[in-house]
Amino acid sequence: MSSGVVDRTRRAGMPGGWRGRSARSRRLVTGITTALVSRAAGLIVPIVLVPVTLPFFGNDLYGLWMAVASLAGMAAFADLGLGSGLMTKLASCYAHGDTTLARRYISSAYLTLTVLAFALTGLLWFTAGVVPWSSLFNVTGQVTPEQTRMISLICLTGFALNVPLSLIARVQYAYQQVGPSNVWQTAGSLGALAAVLGVVWADLSPILVIAVSVATPLLINLLNTLWFFGRQEPRIRPTPRAVQAGAALELTRLSGLFFVLTVVISCATNADTLIIAHALGLSAVAGYVVPAKLLSQLGQLVVLVNVPLWPANGEALAQGHLDWVRRTTRRMTVLSVLAAGLPIAVLVAFGDRIFAAWLPVPMGDDRWLLAGLGVWWLLQAALSPRFMVQNADGVIVPQLVGWGAFLLLSALGKWYAAGRLGVAAVPWVGALGYALTVVPAALYGYHRTLRRHRRPATEQEGVVAHAVR
Repeated sequence: MSSGVVDRTRRAGMPGGWRGRSARSRRLVTGITTALVSRAAGLIVPIVLVPVTLPFFGNDLYGLWMAVASLAGMAAFADLGLGSGLMTKLASCYAHGDTTLARRYISSAYLTLTVLAFALTGLLWFTAGVVPWSSLFNVTGQVTPEQTRMISLICLTGFALNVPLSLIARVQYAYQQVGPSNVWQTAGSLGALAAVLGVVWADLSPILVIAVSVATPLLINLLNTLWFFGRQEPRIRPTPRAVQAGAALELTRLSGLFFVLTVVISCATNADTLIIAHALGLSAVAGYVVPAKLLSQLGQLVVLVNVPLWPANGEALAQGHLDWVRRTTRRMTVLSVLAAGLPIAVLVAFGDRIFAAWLPVPMGDDRWLLAGLGVWWLLQAALSPRFMVQNADGVIVPQLVGWGAFLLLSALGKWYAAGRLGVAAVPWVGALGYALTVVPAALYGYHRTLRRHRRPATEQEGVVAHAVR
């Protein structure tokens, strides 16, 4: 058989052929482009809000708000890993056109997380009176215990209710609706910005500012959910009748590993403000969190543009397109490092002038802090494409080992460094710990994933011959 016959067969519609690769690449480019727009909107929000809300709140109250937000971020494990497991499972369903199984997975995930969200909310408000909120966040100065309790309840309640509502983004990504999903997320960011500015300019309560910043994304996610399942994909709309024990158990097995991984990553990446609050006080948190928040927007931009790789890699691995996975991973690694590195270099070089012109409250000019934060996010940017390959195939154990070691090593190191060397040492300790633990684990997991899908040459030839016949 001539190679020309095989090539024409692939182009004409062989499952997983060149047309499939081309369409997958186009969807990936669209997803990355809309993710950039979405993250640009997300970047605008703190740029506008920080100089408005920081003097409105004051250092201590603003530091408390950020500390509570970090605690909510550490509770990202509350979805039990079902969001990540659902996206991995749905990518396969989408590739095979199996709407029945997809509906079972979606219905099981929504039912579980809705019940969980209401249970967490009820438990939170029932125990609010006995939790020592002030001691938990080391509150001193002008912040009252009542303010501390209300801010904690508002932020944590909003997080709990958003657990099932945020599933819609996972479903949309798995069903190659990355563009519309990013548009909705952009609307949420800009809506929250407008709502907060309105409350601040009306000179209302700081508690109300926090409440509207929490409630607006919830409303956007709800509207997005109703639109997607009502108009775009009614065939996979979740219903209690579609819940099936077998599908739920299969989803739960994979989600359990994602759950443990999410717990470890959330604790490891959100512990800095709590460590600084207890080691140096809430006023030091404000000095750290402002540059950290700005750089995190750039870092999360890179992570976000890599998320469309997750379902795309799942489809490519299922079809044996390892060359596409390798090539795309290499390209996205270079793109991610450049996308993060260039603006980070500008911030490290001119950050002191930017903050002086941007903020009405002095934040200091410690370039070592900015450089440490930049290195931390560059490392994550470089590894993000490889994590997307592992997530697509459910290869979680290597990631879990790496992040678990990082959590133990960095938490102790950051606590010691903050007290002895100051705030600027915290991100450097994190970057060093990441390089020693997460980097080797990520590289091992990536190569392990590719080995799992490598087929002998004779088997590949048989597949092509069967398709030609």
